[in-house]
Amino acid sequence: MPNRQILIDSLPTGTLTVDNYRMQESPIPEPGEGEVLCRTLAISIDAGSRAGLQGSASYAGAPKTGIVMNGNTVARVEQSRADDYQVGDLVSCGSGWQDYALHSARSLTKLDTADDPALYLGALGGTGLTAYFGLLKVGQPQPNETVVVSAAAGAVGHLVGQMARIHGCRTVGIAGSDAKCARLIDELGFDAAVNYKEDNFRQTLKECTPDGIDVYFDNTGGTILGNALFRMNLNGRIACCGVVSQYDTSNPEPGPRGVPGLLVNKRLRMQGFLVFDYVAEYAAARTTIGKWLADGELIAWQDEFHDLESAPRALVDLLAGGNVGKRIVRVAE
Repeated sequence: MPNRQILIDSLPTGTLTVDNYRMQESPIPEPGEGEVLCRTLAISIDAGSRAGLQGSASYAGAPKTGIVMNGNTVARVEQSRADDYQVGDLVSCGSGWQDYALHSARSLTKLDTADDPALYLGALGGTGLTAYFGLLKVGQPQPNETVVVSAAAGAVGHLVGQMARIHGCRTVGIAGSDAKCARLIDELGFDAAVNYKEDNFRQTLKECTPDGIDVYFDNTGGTILGNALFRMNLNGRIACCGVVSQYDTSNPEPGPRGVPGLLVNKRLRMQGFLVFDYVAEYAAARTTIGKWLADGELIAWQDEFHDLESAPRALVDLLAGGNVGKRIVRVAE
């Protein structure tokens, strides 16, 4: 059985297309001493990987062609030459878009087999941890404050809003359709939601935040960030997580007006972060998130494609706003 791999065939000059990728088949590698052969079960599809293709995500390295597309994965151990891992163990790793990959034992994280392993790509993985640390460490919400999150129906956003609600905040989501907005309110308990594609978006956002915004969790940048800035309260906090409005274009929007004037006058704190900043606290955060899931306080939306060959289409569609919740590609059982 060959190892199917999806390679970056060309770097996009504008909008990403499935033609920027190609599939090849290679022999399944053999593990060396201290190595583990992992069979990919599911792949995380993330907007941030598009930033890597344009060279705007330093953690992703320089964009290159002819290599396997990167991606976080959950996998099953098929062969092991490392004492800590046995055949059949479930692990979290960074295999990228391929069926099999070799990893050093120290680069793997063993998973709890009681859970759907795909949760470790979403609520219990980097996505959930990003929401958790970005909101609680950077945003620092207090009870009764107003928290607004953009891309609120996306992988990170739908978790941020619920976590803010759990902490006693009034939560307002910004999403790209009336249907998504309705789901945020009806299924996840958001207090309000605004469709940024409406002509009267700015006015509707104002009406939904009558007491202003205390914490803004920004996944989009661009004009949505600009509108939120003008609604911020004195001593408000802005957690900058991503700039999805600018990833899939060769002509990104300019930065928002009012910076730094608004930051100075309103004493705002605007901070970017990466989830890797909080590695030492991952285990404790997962315990808390896991309890919220078990108690029904937190709902994890999962948006699935199937088979490895669908990964390019899954990413292209996500960048066009086609996902609701965490998008994954299931590759094997």
